[in-house]
Amino acid sequence: MHYYPFHVGDYQAHTAHLTNTEDLAYRRMLDLYYLTEKPFPDDPLWIARRIRMGSDPDIVQALLVEFFEKTDEGWRSKRCDKELSSFQAMKQGGRKGAAKRWAKPGHSHPNAHPIDTLIATNNQEPEPITNNQQKKSPKGLYIYKPPQVDDDVWQAFQAIRKAKRSPITQIALDGIEREAVKAGLSLNDALKVCAERGWQGFKADWYSEAPVNKQIALEERNRAVAMEWARSKA
Repeated sequence: MHYYPFHVGDYQAHTAHLTNTEDLAYRRMLDLYYLTEKPFPDDPLWIARRIRMGSDPDIVQALLVEFFEKTDEGWRSKRCDKELSSFQAMKQGGRKGAAKRWAKPGHSHPNAHPIDTLIATNNQEPEPITNNQQKKSPKGLYIYKPPQVDDDVWQAFQAIRKAKRSPITQIALDGIEREAVKAGLSLNDALKVCAERGWQGFKADWYSEAPVNKQIALEERNRAVAMEWARSKA
């Protein structure tokens, strides 16, 4: 373990009585305990040499008695063991998470180290988003612009749906296209009508009942009547 939390207040409260040499020895003993992740052997000289204080085994012995607990496995520190236990639990959780990620499609290295997994994941570049596309949400609510729809029409329709807080789903777009066919329009024309009239959706009935289309229908009817009258006089 190459990192551990250091609570300055707690440390000072428990070590304020130590001399400079004792304080240095104790700090190095803590570092050694975390690095080895196991109890100290019952050998003060061995410990003293490992912390570069081989001439002070008596100080090490005194610190062992004061701050550590002698067990069958060796000299233990309850505080250090608690931190090591938390670290191991977090480490194990990271391995499980990495295993799940490697098991997903597109991950072909089941024996990779969790750190490699994290690096590979963090180094992936996001797919570029162009003006013709909407970002795909985790739930798949947004879709890409259909190729038969003009860019400006799509952007205008997007703005209307966004203003009405209504995402463009594939189901909604399919429904608009079906109604467009009924009205004799292409999908592009139907979305253009939506953009022009502020509609978030499209119905053939709405389009046929629109005032502008009533006027067109009336003019076409008048022309047909006039042509029929002219033929009858010929």
